[in-house]
Amino acid sequence: MMEAAVAPSRTFACKVAEVTTERPKIVTFGRISVGIFELHDGYAALLNICPHRAGQLCEGPVCGTTKQTDKTEFVYERAGELVRCAWHGWEFEIRSGKCLVDDRLKARTFPVHRDGEDLSVELGR
Repeated sequence: MMEAAVAPSRTFACKVAEVTTERPKIVTFGRISVGIFELHDGYAALLNICPHRAGQLCEGPVCGTTKQTDKTEFVYERAGELVRCAWHGWEFEIRSGKCLVDDRLKARTFPVHRDGEDLSVELGR
């Protein structure tokens, strides 16, 4: 006999209008602070703690980064896909939490769901 799959628990975070591509909405769930980000293809959420030195990661600027090239030039790419910690400038991919400086570090991510004008987050994973 197979057991029914349990649907993940979703917690209301904020209204869609409260989040912009330039600035995430910081939401507190008990003792957990989470940044809700609007990306070009949906929404993502990161724990508001930088895994480098525990700064408030989601309060840093949403940005892109400079691409490595073989030439003496600056090529800016990935605009709106990264958040830069305000404490030390380390950059993290908003969607995956991956750190661009040290691939051993990763910010905790949470799935975000949109239901009409409401955004909810799966905190239990």
